[in-house]
Amino acid sequence: MSQFELTQYLIVKYECTTLGMGRTVLVVEDDVDLIGIYKEILELHEFHVETALDGKEGVQKFIDIKPSLVIMDGDMPVLDGYEAFKQIKEIDANANVVIVTGFSEFEPKSQEAIKEGLIKVISKPLGVDELLELAKKYTEIRI
Repeated sequence: MSQFELTQYLIVKYECTTLGMGRTVLVVEDDVDLIGIYKEILELHEFHVETALDGKEGVQKFIDIKPSLVIMDGDMPVLDGYEAFKQIKEIDANANVVIVTGFSEFEPKSQEAIKEGLIKVISKPLGVDELLELAKKYTEIRI
């Protein structure tokens, strides 16, 4: 490894650990059991997982940790996933957010969010393969 490559590697590693980038996934979900399942699966595959129980807490955690990906329930108390998504996009227009919902992805609210930059609306249940595929895709580090 050349000096330049080593320097680039160390810079990326530093940014990933200090700025919350890299393999950090924020799971925002009001169902504690579901949070546990997502967290266990993602951590088993070496992702760092932070959690929040409602949209308001999710927005604050997003500010604090700057995750690579947010996986959020659409229907939660305090602040629903769609409103939380809008606030996150105001903070970071490049934020990667996915909403998981018990409703159809073709609902007007879902379609509007996609137009505003939501990556995807997924109907529950979110399968293990899809969860890991999303996490891998949106937590890759590119130089």
